[in-house]
Parts: sequence; C-alpha cells; structure tokens
Amino acid sequence: MSGYRLPRGGLVDRARSLPFSFDGNSFAGHPGDTLASALLASGARLVGRSFKYHRRRGIVALGPDEPNALVELRSGARREPNSKATTTELYAGLEAASQNRWPSLGFDVMAVNGLLSPLFVAGFYYKTFKWPSALWEKLYEPLIRRAAGLGRASGLPDPDAYETATAHCDVLVVGAGPAGLAAALAAGRSGARVILAERDPRLGGRLLAERHGIGDQDGPAHVAIVEAELAALPNVRVFRRTTVFGAYDGEVGAVERVADHLPVPPAGTPRQRLWTIVPKRMVIAAGATERPIVFPGNDLPGVMLAGAAQGYALHYGVAVGGSVAVFTACDAGWTAAADMAAAGVTVRAVIDPRAEVAPALKAALPAAERLTGEIVAVAGRGTVAGVTVRLAGGVLRSFPCDTVAVGGGWQPNMQLAGHLGDRPVYDPDLAAFVAGKVPAGMALAGAAAGAFGLGDCLSGGAAAGVAAADAAGFAATMPDLPAVAGEAPTATAAFFHVTSQVTGGKPRQKAFADLQHDVTDADVALAAREGYVSVEHLKRYTTLGMATDQGRTANLNGLAILAALTGRTIPETGIVTARPPVEPVAIGAFAGHHRGKAFRPRRLAPTQAVAEARGAAMIEVGPWWRAQYFPLPGETTWRETVDREVKAVRAGVGVTDMSTLGKIEVGGPDAARFLDRVYANDVLKLKVGRCAYGLMLREDGFAFDDGTIARLGDSRFVVTTSTAHAAAVMEHMEFCRQALWPELDVAIASVSEQWAQLAVAGPNARALVARVLEPGFDLSNAGFPFVACAETTVLGDLRARLFRLSFSGELAYEIAVPAASGARLMQELLARGADLGAVPYGTETVGVLRIEKGHPAGAEFSGQVSAHQLGLGGFAARPGDCIGRVLAARHELTDPARGRLVGLVPADGATPLRTGSHLLPVGAPAEAINDQGYVTSAAFSPTLGHPVALAYLAHGDRRRGETIRVFDPLRGGDTLATVVAPAFVDPEGTRSRG
Repeated sequence: MSGYRLPRGGLVDRARSLPFSFDGNSFAGHPGDTLASALLASGARLVGRSFKYHRRRGIVALGPDEPNALVELRSGARREPNSKATTTELYAGLEAASQNRWPSLGFDVMAVNGLLSPLFVAGFYYKTFKWPSALWEKLYEPLIRRAAGLGRASGLPDPDAYETATAHCDVLVVGAGPAGLAAALAAGRSGARVILAERDPRLGGRLLAERHGIGDQDGPAHVAIVEAELAALPNVRVFRRTTVFGAYDGEVGAVERVADHLPVPPAGTPRQRLWTIVPKRMVIAAGATERPIVFPGNDLPGVMLAGAAQGYALHYGVAVGGSVAVFTACDAGWTAAADMAAAGVTVRAVIDPRAEVAPALKAALPAAERLTGEIVAVAGRGTVAGVTVRLAGGVLRSFPCDTVAVGGGWQPNMQLAGHLGDRPVYDPDLAAFVAGKVPAGMALAGAAAGAFGLGDCLSGGAAAGVAAADAAGFAATMPDLPAVAGEAPTATAAFFHVTSQVTGGKPRQKAFADLQHDVTDADVALAAREGYVSVEHLKRYTTLGMATDQGRTANLNGLAILAALTGRTIPETGIVTARPPVEPVAIGAFAGHHRGKAFRPRRLAPTQAVAEARGAAMIEVGPWWRAQYFPLPGETTWRETVDREVKAVRAGVGVTDMSTLGKIEVGGPDAARFLDRVYANDVLKLKVGRCAYGLMLREDGFAFDDGTIARLGDSRFVVTTSTAHAAAVMEHMEFCRQALWPELDVAIASVSEQWAQLAVAGPNARALVARVLEPGFDLSNAGFPFVACAETTVLGDLRARLFRLSFSGELAYEIAVPAASGARLMQELLARGADLGAVPYGTETVGVLRIEKGHPAGAEFSGQVSAHQLGLGGFAARPGDCIGRVLAARHELTDPARGRLVGLVPADGATPLRTGSHLLPVGAPAEAINDQGYVTSAAFSPTLGHPVALAYLAHGDRRRGETIRVFDPLRGGDTLATVVAPAFVDPEGTRSRG
C-alpha cells in the first residue's frame, strides 16, 4: 500500500470532493487539503526530480521546509514554477505539473547524470569546461544555462494584480501556534493593538498536527476557543495566509496570499498583498523545522520527516504509507510514531541510536518493534521497499516497509532575528542553533525560542505577549493557563549522520545532506579535503543550503558533518547567516501597482491641456510629459519652430511652464540656519523679499544640484530644484533635518504639485506681467528689482507668488499660482500679450536659451563635477560651514586641470558640435592621454546664427580664444572650435536686469 486516506480523523471536509490534475492525471482531494496531502492520499509517491542528478524524489515535509515537491502551478500567463506542494492549498480544477524532467517524471533522460556522478562532484563546474576555450560560448555556456533552474516561468505578462499596504501596531506576533496564540491573546487583552500573522489558512500550528490535551479540550478545540476570543477583540487583527518574510530597521515585510488558494483572483481582488508592518514590539513564535538524519539511501521517495508523517495523519487524515519505519534520535520521533499509530497508521518499527529512551515513549507503541541502531541502507528502486538496520552490537537487520519517517530533532525558526544582525548560538542540549542576542524590541517564544514542550510554549508565549504589551505602554497581566495533559518528553541527541557501511561488498548508497541540490556527505568530505573548511566556502563550493528552501533541512546536518571531518565542534565550525525573504515572494508583490504604465506614471504639467490644444509636440522629461515645442501651420521641421520661438523670446515675450521644477517650502525659527548649512550660499544674509541662486554640494564636495532660494518672510523660504533632482534633494533635506540636526526647529514640505509656475521672458515681459498683476504693483527696477520676490494676486483675486528670475538671460519673471489655475493663467497671458508678440515655448527652446546664456543645467551637473569646474568656487569658499565645504576645497576638486566650464563655437562657423565629443589639442592623436575635456551641451543658436556648445576643458578659463579639436569617434565627428566664455548672449547681464 503506497498511501491512502484514513477512514476518520483530520480537519478536511470529507463531504466535498475537489478534482485536480498532476502531470495531466486526474485526482481528487477535499477542502482543507494541500496538494501534497491530496497526492499522498491518492497514492502518488514520485513528485519530482533532483536538481543535479535528476534522482526520483518524494514528499519530505509538511510546510515551507519542503525540498523536493516543487511543482509548476496553473498554466499560460499564470504558470508559476517552484511552488511547494506542501503549502499549496487545494482547490477545484488545480493544475500542477512536475518539473526538471524530460520527457516525463517517470522516465527522465537526464537521470543519466546519476551514472556520471563521479564527474559531478562538489565544485565540478570550477574544474571543467576549461578546454577547448572555443567551445565555451558555442557549447558549454548554452548547456549550463539550459540546465540551470528547476521550473519554467511564464514568458507572458502577469495578468494578476498586486497591492501594497502599511499597518502599525503595538505588538506584532509572528506565528499562530500555541505560543503565538497565547502571546496574541495576552497582549490583546491589555488593549494593545495586536497583529497576529500566520502563514497558514488555519490558526493553531502544531496543535492541529499533534495529539494534545489542553485543559478538557483537544488541540483543535482549544484553538477554536482562542480564535473566537481574538475575533471578539476589536484591537486585534488576524492576518491568515500571511508570511512575515523579513525584519528590517523599524519595520517588517510580510506577504498576504490573498487569492493564491483560488483558481483566479476575483475581480478587483489582488493575488497577493505586500505589507509593511511597523510594530512597537514583536514576538517571534514561528515554530521550528524538523531536522532529518543523513543516512545512505535517504532520498528515495517514501523517506520523509517524522513530524510531517504525523501531521499528515492528524491534520489531513492521510496515512503516508502502509508500513512505516520511524528512524529517530529524539523523543519527538517517538511521539510522532505514537500519534500515527493512534490515527490508524501501521508503525512497523522505531529505530533509535540512543541506548536509553523514556519508558513511557516505548509503552505508547506496544505493536511496534523497537530497535537500538541506525539505518545503513534503504531497499527499493523507485520507492522505499525496506531498510537495513545496524543494531547496537553491529548485527545487520533487514525488514520490509514502504515508508521511513525520520526525526533528527528540531531547529528553531529564528531567521527573523538574524535579519537584524543576531548571530545564532549552538545549544548542545537541543542539538540546534538558537537565537543569541535578540534585537531590541523583539522576543522569541515557543519552539522558535527552543522551548519544545507544549506547556513551555503556552507559558512562554503568554509571558512574551505580556512583556511586549507592557513595553508598548499597556498594563498586561499573566493569564491563567490551562493544564497540559500527558505531556511527552522532548530530549534530543546530537545525532546527525550515519557513517556506517553495509558489509558484504555492497557499495554504500549516497547519503544526502541537501536533497534539492544533491549535496552528499561525500561532497562535504571532498570540500574539506580541498580546504573549503569555512562554512561560507562550503556553502558556495557545494551549494549546500542554496536551494529554494534556504537549507532549512540541510544546513545543520552539513555543518555537523564538516565539523566531524575537521575535528572541530559545531560552534567552532559556525553557521551561515539567514537572509530575507525567509520564503519566496512573488516579484509582482514587490512591484504592487507599479507595473506597466503605472511603473512610472506619466506626470502632467498644470498647462497640459493648453499645450495639447495648441498642438505642442510632447516629450518625456524624466517622469514628466512636457511640451517640447509649439509648431505653427507651415512649419515643417522642429528646428524651424524652435528657431522661431527663441527669436520671439529674444525680441518680444514668451511664456513657458516651469512647474516641473522641484519646489520645497522650508519654515520655522531655524529655517535660515538650516538652509545655510544645506546650501553653499550664505543664506543668513539673504533679505526678505529677495532670491538667490542656490548651489547644493554633496558630502564629498561635488556639486549636487542648483536652483533658487526665495525668502518670503523671516522664517519662510521656498526653494526650487532641478526637475531631475527634485526627489533626491527632498530626501537629502529630510535626512539632514532628521538625522544631522534634529535640534533645529524647522519644517520641510514638498509643494511641487501644489503650485504651477510660469516663466514670462523677453523684452516685453514687464508689460505683459503688469497686465495680469494686481493694480498698483510696482514692477519697475526700483520697485521690483532683479532677484526680487513677493506674494501678490493675479487675474483679480488669484493668490500668487512673483519672482524676478531669468533662466533665458532676458528680462523675465516667474509667476506661481495654485496648480489648478495654471492653465487659466497661461491662457490669459497669451491672450493679453497677443499684441506684444507673446508666444508659448517648450523645453527645446528653454534648452537653447539657457545654452546661449551659459547657464549650467542637468548635463553639466553630472555628479562628477565640482563647484570650481562650474565657475562657482566662490560659493564653496564663503565663511561659515555647509555640507561639502571642506571636501570641496580638496586639490583634486579645485585643480584647473579637472576642467572649467567654457563655451565653444565652430571655427568654420557652421559645423555642428555634438554632445559627448572629446576635446583634444590641435594636431594631437585621438588617445586618452591627450583628452582634455568633453562637450556637455550643444545647440544651434538662432540669435547668433551658428552652432554653440558648453564644455568642460582643462584650464579652460585661461584658454579663451584658443582653437581646440572636437573629436566624436562614435558618430564620426572631427572639427575645430574656438574657446570662448560660456555666456554667448549678453555676457554682462544687462538684459535680465533691464
């Protein structure tokens, strides 16, 4: 008998049947089943193939620690590889397929790798494929890439939706087993806001998979009582199907599998939801993972964990076999055997290497043979058919069985503590690693803390919940706990590996430490012989613990084998650190809504409707969708339109939308002091009603961003940033406020989307602005000089901010109004300025105007230039301190050889200069040693009638009038240019001050 549904017991709904398919074959299970339990109940033993040798593999575990039963779920665009059958909830119509085999699971051609196993030893890929080198790209690499991985991901777009959400709580409890339930109830009764996160659909954990008497109820009945009280507490939230996968600074990440148990998510429902949970205190009650024993033949289908076999019998009503041999080195294995026997499973024998076992454990299994020894061989080709046991006296004993349930002990699930730097320590009494110095605000309880007795789990969980609630500011009291009836002992021996050989000339079967990656004890021994005795080296050389289960059932055994081979203790050998996520999370969950067009939503300027109505050509500028230029009927090229717009601004007046610039309001008594430290400018001297050019340095002294600083009041400022660096500058200022100078009384708010800001530039700008301003506002040079700012009204009663700033080099103003009124203001400006020649202009014209004027922008702020290169070294040399001031004075950043911003004009007055071209001395070969700079921005200047460019040139400020070679190897450009000042138009600045 290969497996069947027990006639009674379990928590499945036997009244309903759920059809499903596996590899095209039809099966049926019940609501409450997992795919694994339904397959076992249907007699399916073979479920997968191993990674390297393609050996036959069966179900091993009960939950996320499963190394073998990895399947592909669903089909088409929803096909998902490497899903664990043990955690996949069964539903009607479920489609599953085995993976990593061809052409079929029963007959896998790649199983020939097993015959070639002497060639595929540990680290074989470091020692092979070296000759002949010509075959690497043609043969070796394609073969390796084709063999990599296990399942096949769908190449189609994911049709499902995902969500992200944030939750705050006083106490987060991870795991809803006996300890987690006790912790959540104790904390919840105090009034604390509690979140209880459980990865399974049902609460209870081990209480559903073991026989326990708690008070006068069994485990499931006790769970139902606690669950009902938790549901009645309004301050407690229970997240089912939710895995807390990572602990981070001040928060944890969790994924809620909202609809993975359904064929297709209902309309409007996400498949998964990614939670960011911010708890004041956290209780980790995530249980423990059962550790197998490494012995010859331990990978045959039918060899599984004893706790899993116990769970399948009690939770799902499934017998994992018709004749079960239990091989254990801990008391829990005996308890599992007794629970299976009580549920109706035939337990043939219990094999235990320990000389002494508690009499009560033996008495609970009167029908099973009790053997002191160890399994040294497993019979059977496709599945277990029997075992050979070496008894304590050395005698071999063989007998038939179809299942081997293995229990080597339990390893606490304390990975979350490790995510915050905790280094586990080895506990010889438990033969397991436990948490060392637990991070502040976190506590472990129950099996996660190494307490495996049920009574200890209940009391430890309740105490942890009380302590967490108290620490969060709530008065919690220790509850009265029900008594645990007939609690079994939990002793464990440090028995990891069977080293015995079968006599009689038979070769020793392979003994696997890592079932998924086919890492054997011989591989560990080879690594040790070759000097890979560090646990991190062993991991990478053999791939021990690097599979999808992160070594849950493999790491400790592999390290114990290494310790024995090198003559060290397990603590001396060490352990590899845990890393998030503790379980796989769909990539879509991390993306949330940020997919497709929503990955980076297109941001629209307040005047978008006006631009579209006027037929503007649009262009992406970072996340923004902006008007590039405004063609008129009869204009056939973009150059024709841009030249017209530039001339219109220089001769008349133009209007453009500058709303995409970052806008940040800074206020508070210490606002000026704060900005004085953030900017290289001397902000303390800036008067109310005035603006200043603002240069921001990074901590390493390089130029970060530029913009403007306007002082609207003694403690009120509004600063602008470049469009590209708006978010980065905001983050930088918040970091400075919160981390560097928390003592400063200052508030910061991004108002980029609250205000529309239009630039009005050109000789007629003053006349046009006067037509929309409140009556009586003095726009004269005396009343509102260059770099002045004021709060006013426009268009009658529309509140506004007015700045006299110029990015074009012309007389110019910027008017800021509430964003919703931006389109109205632009329409009014163009309408009222028609007789003044007012035209709208776009980003292309803005770029040409600023290059003509020599204003540096994004291309010049590459992150690798200094203030001195920009010609702004005086800012960094001012009195007082600011971020980056000291390092900005380094010789490497002030050396003229780094380059200075210069202007270039073609020597022939006609050849275009291209961005990215290198600058070389005339006559020098195009070699790196002769490279003296590069072109940053280039354009045709309609004002001057010839091309111009900005560039960084070594010692450029002393080389004006010199001829330089402009070399573009990528596009075949090679011409001569004359070095000039970067300001091509109005270098004295009389126009902007006029």
